[in-house]
Order: sequence, then structure tokens, then C-alpha cells
Amino acid sequence: MKAIYIDGHGGNEVVHVGERPHPQRHAGDVLIRMQASTLNQVDLYMRNSGAGITHQLPQTMGIEGFGHVAECDADSGFKVGDAVVIHPSISCGQCEFCLRGDDVLCTRVSFVGEHRDGAWSDYLALPARNVLHAPSYLSASEAAALAVTHLTAWRMLVTQGQVKAGQTVLIFGIGGGVSVAALQIAKAMGARAIVTSRHAHKLERALQMGAELGIHTPHDDVVKSVMAFTNKRGVDVVIENVGEAVWGDAMKSLVRGGRLVTCGATSGDQPPADLRRIFIRQLQIIGSTLGNRQELQDLLAFCEQHQIRPVIDRVFPMGDVHAALDMLANAEQFGKVALDLSR
Repeated sequence: MKAIYIDGHGGNEVVHVGERPHPQRHAGDVLIRMQASTLNQVDLYMRNSGAGITHQLPQTMGIEGFGHVAECDADSGFKVGDAVVIHPSISCGQCEFCLRGDDVLCTRVSFVGEHRDGAWSDYLALPARNVLHAPSYLSASEAAALAVTHLTAWRMLVTQGQVKAGQTVLIFGIGGGVSVAALQIAKAMGARAIVTSRHAHKLERALQMGAELGIHTPHDDVVKSVMAFTNKRGVDVVIENVGEAVWGDAMKSLVRGGRLVTCGATSGDQPPADLRRIFIRQLQIIGSTLGNRQELQDLLAFCEQHQIRPVIDRVFPMGDVHAALDMLANAEQFGKVALDLSR
């Protein structure tokens, strides 16, 4: 079958489109004819080094996707032809975290496209519990984006950030997939959103989507802008995946007792702790990654209720995967970069 795979680590020279073994479906699995996927930072990480993630080369890329059921068990809850999305976190079902329903914390978790072959292929076989019916109102690319980008934003806002209607959320780096998803979800929840970006055109897009304030970081002081907007109070929750470059501003923008939720560190992972501010103002710093199956079910229902459509900047055919990876690496997109796996 045709797939996009890596046979080493480095730049686009290790990324190929070619033949890979057809996946074998075992009892309890669903075989999916893949149609679409979107790119994530971890795809770049796996290409560049994959350090710290146990994997074998060559490996098919891609951690999320949309497709149609090709084969399944009679009692799987699916039938051939069903439109589905994948939950990329494959858990053991036996550890303490799985037993309490938080399978994303599984001690033996393996992720599609990280520890095992991914979704950028003609076919993918997964346990039935990792397959969910896709919302019928979305395009293939839009549906593909939900199970990683929007799920990550959902866990950050709802589970970890505990955002409520009327609260104010500061979202760093608008334009990236998680940040745009966080804006969509926060607005649908009834929260107020402040966004930051180095690019004026991305701030303009965010304001059109309902953000109350856009902070242009090359010219505007983040903390001063936040305090002016909130009447010197600060925001209830900060959503960030940038790391060192914004950490100080993120901490200083929080209200007393506020929550900083982080899911990445693209600018560095060793920011100053500022412990005095943390304990005096009783701030909470919370890590977050992806989300569990129940959270994905809740997200899908929420998106259908509010008719949320993931923002897709551009769709590339499989043969143009190098250009797609470059677009993501250069942070040129607003929302998601997608792959059409059917062409």
C-alpha cells in the first residue's frame, strides 16, 4: 500500500512516499481506508530526531486521521463504510490510569505515528476502542483535525483549565492548530479570549473569529495589554505551548489563583520557575497532552452541538508532503495543514 514514511532522521530527505506493508487486522480491530489527516508538531519531531520515543525505522508517519471502515468484527459497533476518526492513544486497559478512565496517562501507552506506524497511509488497523464515528457535517480534513488538535485544546480548557462561561482566557501563539482550536472552543463555551501573535494578519483572523483582544507581540507589551483589558485583574486561564519565550508574560498575566495550562515548549523547556510568584499568588501550573477517549467523545458531541469546524489552511496531496511539512515548520499556517490521503 502507499504510505508516507521516514527511513531516518533529519530533514525532508528522510521522508518518502512509497510502498509499505499492508496492516493486518486482528480480532477486535477495525481496518480503516484512510482519507485525510492533518499535520502536527510531533510529525516534525519524529522526522527530525524522535529522541526519547521508542520506534523502529522505517515508520509510517501521522498521528491523526479520518477514513471509512473497510473491515470490522460484527460486534464492533461499526459497519463497512462508516465514516470514522481515530484516537491515536493506544492504552493497555490494565494500569491504574486506564482503570480510572484516563487512558492518555497509561504507563504502557503507544501513540500512532510515534511508537508504531501512523495514519499517513492507504490503510490503518486499530483496536475498535480507538475508533469513533465522525461528525457527518464536517469535511474529511476537518474531521481528521479533531482527535489531536481539538482534543488537546479541549483537555487544556475543560479538564485542566476548568474554564467557565464569562471567564477570560489568554491564548499564546494564535495561528497554530491548538491555539486556533482553543479559541473556537473557548468562544463556544462563553469565555472571553485574548490572543497573541507575531503576525498582524493572524490576529486579524482571530478577531474575526471572536477574540476580544489581539496582542501584536513585536510591538505590544503582553502583560500591560492584558492588565489594561482586564482592569488590572489578570486572566483566569493561560493556554500556551510556546514555553520559555512567553513563560514570564504568561505567569504575570494570571489573576490570583489562576491556572497556566501548557502542552508544549517549542521555544525551550527550561523557563525560570518564579516560585515566589507561584506560591504568593497561589497560581496553578498544569501540564496537558492530548486527551482520553471519554474527552474525545465529549468533544465530538460539543462540536456537533455548536457546529464547530476546524480551520484548515491548506490541503496537500500525499506527493507534496515535503511542502506541507515546510509550511508547518515555518509556522506559515493559520489553523491546520492537511493531507489528502486519497490522492
